[in-house]
Amino acid sequence: MIILGSTGSVGRQALEVSACFNLPIEALSAGRNVELLNAQIAAHKPKKVALLNKQDYPRLKAPKSTEVFIGAEGIAQMVASSQSEIVLNALVGFGGLEPSLCATRAGKTLALANKESLVVGGWLLKGAQILPIDSEHFALHSLLKNTPKECIDTLFLTASGGALRDTPLEQIANQSLEKVLQHPNWQMGADITINSASMANKLFELLEAHWLFGGIGVDACIERSSCVHALVRFKDQSYHAHLSQPDMRLPIIHALSPKNAPRALTKPLDLYSTSLKFEPIDVARYPLWRLKDLLLQRPKLGVVLNASNEEALKAFKAGAISFGKMSAFMAQSLEHFKDKLPALESLEQIKALDSQVRAFVQTL
Repeated sequence: MIILGSTGSVGRQALEVSACFNLPIEALSAGRNVELLNAQIAAHKPKKVALLNKQDYPRLKAPKSTEVFIGAEGIAQMVASSQSEIVLNALVGFGGLEPSLCATRAGKTLALANKESLVVGGWLLKGAQILPIDSEHFALHSLLKNTPKECIDTLFLTASGGALRDTPLEQIANQSLEKVLQHPNWQMGADITINSASMANKLFELLEAHWLFGGIGVDACIERSSCVHALVRFKDQSYHAHLSQPDMRLPIIHALSPKNAPRALTKPLDLYSTSLKFEPIDVARYPLWRLKDLLLQRPKLGVVLNASNEEALKAFKAGAISFGKMSAFMAQSLEHFKDKLPALESLEQIKALDSQVRAFVQTL
């Protein structure tokens, strides 16, 4: 297989799964963590490696027989030139879209952890063979197997509520980066942890569900334990739920080696110690949630949502803006661009809009 983003949280867990079940790795790509990539190369012996930044090449320790690719174009070239039938895309951010498109054009199965591929270009991936690795979409995929669409009323994603779910409302806007990164349930990268606290992550996941399971209504609620990953409400008003430990290795195993799923590495959920409670998402605590209906009605606005979010994340992590300003900037961007959307029929048009939105946010 090919693993893009091998040094990130999902990429590391995918390599753990591959080692457990002796799954061969043909290619790896990584960002700036070259030291960890070197260790992965030594352990898994890929034939191809891609680095995001050319300046990191002198630090790369790979056998002479290893083919090395550089930059975003290099990642796409590596995917296209590989023999593997499965590409696990665990890249973070807008840059994950092009490799996803490249994988689908090459007829490969896309094991998708890169949310942005669907958020900013889901309509370009229609018809692709996608295995969702997001825990919520993996859960929905499992629940919907062999279920006729006409029986379904609504799909429900669940949210933990993030690090600030119990913070007094008047204190939320000025919370520190350190506090926002203290997720109560999951160990994740910084960006997704911050987005969990603002509920931007759940807006992304609504758009993912829209493109993956189109034609079905989608909503979300808070379930604090992260043991219920998704629910399906049927037209007879009954519910089916997917419960498991909050462990990303489960969807990874099902995507990469389904025959080994019965031997999953995850522990069973202790039902008797689990107290389940479902809560609505409060727009006073999570003001971004007011944008839900607009985004589902006009899902191509996901390009604007993502670009404004990525710029706001950079500014917040750098200490240039407060946590509360992030939601405000995203809302202002959607308001500014909602009536100016081009057709977005190609990657080039999406990239152009992405650049415009980033420039707009920087003026704010």
